[in-house]
Amino acid sequence: MRRSSELDSAPGWHTTADAEVAPGGLRALCSPTALTGGLTELAWLGAHVLMYPLGARMEQLRPYPGKRAGEQPPVARALFAVDPLAARTPVLLVHGLVDNRSVFAVMRRSLRRRGFAAVCSWNYSPLLADVARGAADLGKHIERICEQTGHDRVHVVGHSLGGLIARYHVQRQGGDRRIDTLVTLGTPHRGSLLAHIGPTPLIRQLRPGSPVLAELEEPAPGCRTRITALYSDLDQMVLPTRSGRCDHPDLRARNVLYRGVGHMSLPMHRGVLDEVAATLAGVCEPGTMTTPVAAVA
Repeated sequence: MRRSSELDSAPGWHTTADAEVAPGGLRALCSPTALTGGLTELAWLGAHVLMYPLGARMEQLRPYPGKRAGEQPPVARALFAVDPLAARTPVLLVHGLVDNRSVFAVMRRSLRRRGFAAVCSWNYSPLLADVARGAADLGKHIERICEQTGHDRVHVVGHSLGGLIARYHVQRQGGDRRIDTLVTLGTPHRGSLLAHIGPTPLIRQLRPGSPVLAELEEPAPGCRTRITALYSDLDQMVLPTRSGRCDHPDLRARNVLYRGVGHMSLPMHRGVLDEVAATLAGVCEPGTMTTPVAAVA
């Protein structure tokens, strides 16, 4: 497999921090990949601002659309045929700080078109002041989903803070009993230096070395949740960008680096959508070697 330093705008799979590439300063920021990613980020950010009011209302779970597998697009039919359980397992999307489910508008549609029959989002309170409290609320919501659908386990995709909330639930509150797969997008697993300028209790918990992040560094033996962390070298919110990696010896997480993709672009990026779908379908397993595939913006 090629080292991530040999990849241009392609995602790279690796399990150790040795694969991380040090930033190249102004020269790296002025590269065609970074400039294209920056412009794309601005475009997506503008679109998201327009969609934001539409995501304020909590989404109701609609587990099984009134379509049979044979009426779905070819990609969806393939998932139904290969693994019917993967197609029916509920997928819960959890947004980031000061956001709502509108950030997943593209991903929700993409997953449904690919055959995932039960995809929904969860809006937590914008006044949330504690990661542990948010994680407990997430656990209650997951219990309701399991009760409604009859499934014992769910998949979770978390963007930014949403990924950290889900990871805390998995490691510290027994959430691995319910969460089969957790995919994080631009999540500050080791904190972000930007959190030092935030005055609220929740943002202080995102500072590197905070008590909450120290809890997540503690042993987590026997964790049953498969974790994949997708992060970018152009993430403006997670600094340093390598903090988007999930490096914990007990979790065996896959870390996938994307080049030239901004923080808000991650849930809408075509390559990220492909990676998320493949991971939830069980195609990409922790501990297995995969070949990087070029990402298309």
